[in-house]
Amino acid sequence: MDFTFTEDQLLFQESVRDFLVNEVTPERIRASWETDGGRDPALWSQLAELGLTGITVPEAHGGLGMSALDFVLLAQECGYVALPEPLVHSALVAVPMLSAIGGELAAQWLPKIAAGEAKVVVGLAQNLVVEDAHIADLLILQQGETLVAATADQVVLEHNESIDPSRKLFTVAVRPGATTIATGAEAATLIADALNHGALGCAAQALGLAQRMIDLTVKYTSERQQFGKPVGSFQAVKHHMANVAVRLEYAKAPTHRAAYAIAAGRASARAVSHAKLVACEAANLAAKNCHQAHGAMGYTWEVDLHIFMKKAWALANTWGDAGFHKSRIADDIFALGAALGAGATFANIA
Repeated sequence: MDFTFTEDQLLFQESVRDFLVNEVTPERIRASWETDGGRDPALWSQLAELGLTGITVPEAHGGLGMSALDFVLLAQECGYVALPEPLVHSALVAVPMLSAIGGELAAQWLPKIAAGEAKVVVGLAQNLVVEDAHIADLLILQQGETLVAATADQVVLEHNESIDPSRKLFTVAVRPGATTIATGAEAATLIADALNHGALGCAAQALGLAQRMIDLTVKYTSERQQFGKPVGSFQAVKHHMANVAVRLEYAKAPTHRAAYAIAAGRASARAVSHAKLVACEAANLAAKNCHQAHGAMGYTWEVDLHIFMKKAWALANTWGDAGFHKSRIADDIFALGAALGAGATFANIA
């Protein structure tokens, strides 16, 4: 059985990586921090021109009709450059939710998303605050056991600070006039699916962030001299980087498996929680060890490392923190009749 990505998927990842690395530079990210909205409309237009804003939008609504499995590699590349724009949220959370809701709401908004003409964000009670609510044309919000859709003029926003300057977080109050789109069991299903999609997006970005921090540190320690030798030649530094590389490598397969489970419509809660835990642990270890390898320079605003460290810290507590995801895994594996062990590993994979 072949679990590798296809040549087309890998080529697409490579082309997106080349674009993002060239366009989403640390200098451009810093420049966006100085703007009122913290976002770069020109960059969003570039993403739309490449078709990335419509990558998971169904073809019937003007998109490419790709799945979470197709997008997960691209989400890693978004993490590699610490992309501030809400591409991952749009492709993995907002679009799948709108597609599941269907009807007039999907018909109205999915073509606009595909064309890069509108941004839709989803806010769940799990996250407490809503990222990018200030630039959203439509917000789909959890209100208790109900989901409502509200346009920008139907909400009141209160800004909340984040450790990551690229994240713009808001408490959202809904004014009268918002549309109820789901209640009860239907809303619960949509909320659970959105949580899994959001956690997968965090896991994939965490992989990219960890790799970028390794790359930055390898470059820094190969140039920084101490006792007449590059710092990176010292065994202690090599061990720090090797420990991160091992943790990162072992986090990739669970993340890709979680994307497969979501794309194939299989039970994905345990797979997603596993991915979120191991990927964010790898990114957090990368932040710790890479900062140590940088020394005191790692804390300074001028060094690029902090851009990626802060995003890794923020993502670790978004769409469910470690405690939440460990509890989900525990509930699953300790349940009566849980399918565990080598004999059950491939039992449900077609």
